[in-house]
Amino acid sequence: MAPADGTGPDRPDYAGTLRSCYLGYVTQAAVVNLAPLFYIVFMDDYGLTFTMLGSLSLINFAVQILVDLICVAVADRVGYRALAVTAHAFAAAGLASLGILPGLIDPPFVGIVISVAAFAVGGGMIEVLVSPIVDALPGEAKASSMSLLHSFYSWGQVSVAAATTALLHLLGLRHWWAIPMLWALIPAYNAYRFARVPLPGPVAEGGRTPLSRLLRSPAFISVLAVMVCSGAAEQAMSQWASLFAEAGLGISKVLGDLLGPALFAAAMGVGRTLFGIKGRNLRLPPILLGSSLLCVLTYCMASLSRSPAVALLGLVLCGLAVSLLWPGTLSLASARFPMGGTAMFAMLAVFGDVGCSLGPWLTGLVSDLSVGGGRPMPPSLAGGPDPRGAGLRMGLLSSVAFPALMAMILLASRKGSGKGNGAAPQGGSMRAPTPVE
Repeated sequence: MAPADGTGPDRPDYAGTLRSCYLGYVTQAAVVNLAPLFYIVFMDDYGLTFTMLGSLSLINFAVQILVDLICVAVADRVGYRALAVTAHAFAAAGLASLGILPGLIDPPFVGIVISVAAFAVGGGMIEVLVSPIVDALPGEAKASSMSLLHSFYSWGQVSVAAATTALLHLLGLRHWWAIPMLWALIPAYNAYRFARVPLPGPVAEGGRTPLSRLLRSPAFISVLAVMVCSGAAEQAMSQWASLFAEAGLGISKVLGDLLGPALFAAAMGVGRTLFGIKGRNLRLPPILLGSSLLCVLTYCMASLSRSPAVALLGLVLCGLAVSLLWPGTLSLASARFPMGGTAMFAMLAVFGDVGCSLGPWLTGLVSDLSVGGGRPMPPSLAGGPDPRGAGLRMGLLSSVAFPALMAMILLASRKGSGKGNGAAPQGGSMRAPTPVE
């Protein structure tokens, strides 16, 4: 009889496991990016403000942070299978309820919040589990594998934007509620898959680097700070890309979704896929530094340019700039602290999600303050027919602080590591003065 993990006496075939992990990140893409595609509907039908819309992203990632913290304590003890199945069940329930609860609960905002919180539970667990599962699979080139895994988040985001836009065009905005119910089928199916595929075991407790020792390492603290910045830089643009294309650039709803989040995600997917295929011998620290500096430039292009074409180009190039920030930072941590275990990945996810919460929320808050503050817009921000677009440009401009701070941290870490340190495989330096592994 085969063991409960489905491995049998011979070496297991993890091809199905890898495909389930890929599908897990498609689910995560739906959890994070589906609701923002309905922001115009929520504003027009339910009267939500920029701040309320930004709070949806804040709630989404705040719940994921809470789940990440719980997983820090329990993931290595409970095991991958039970948590993976539970994660996808929550994601399916939350996505389905997004199409149901706003029509049943008054005010509808409460129904939206409940749904977002439910699928955020699943998203937080998926985020914590999938990366260490793939990292534990046999094989070399861990950074390339991690980048390729995260490319499925990007291609999932493209699929979410394109398929949702097509369905909105076919069904009409009045029937938007059917679309999240259709997306719920993917995590429901993947829950079934994770109940059956072979899974590697977590790092044994005696072999893990204790989290308390990691948190005393200056190198690990630097990685956590970079995770905050990478999450904020990615999601501040991603979460507002649809509304920015529509209100900021004067593009229709259908074209806005295709030219906003879809192109952003496609550029992000291209970057991650190319690194997954060709990045085996490249060093991550200089790539991450260059990416953060490019991100600063693209945020300025999108928010300051009065030309819709240049602003749109900045939005798309921002997807390329942020493509390696999150998976690259995970790979840095994995190469530097190879025995960190699931708890380490969970802690990284906590700080990444803090950034994912802060970025969109700060953008929404500054946008509302800019529109309602009664002060004239700078000339470079005041163009366009929709006053909401000018406010959103100001909000996006404020978020340039995150990639700028990331660049400063990476530069400081590179100077502190010294020129004599050897690079970890695919990971580079960012080394602590005192090793902890």
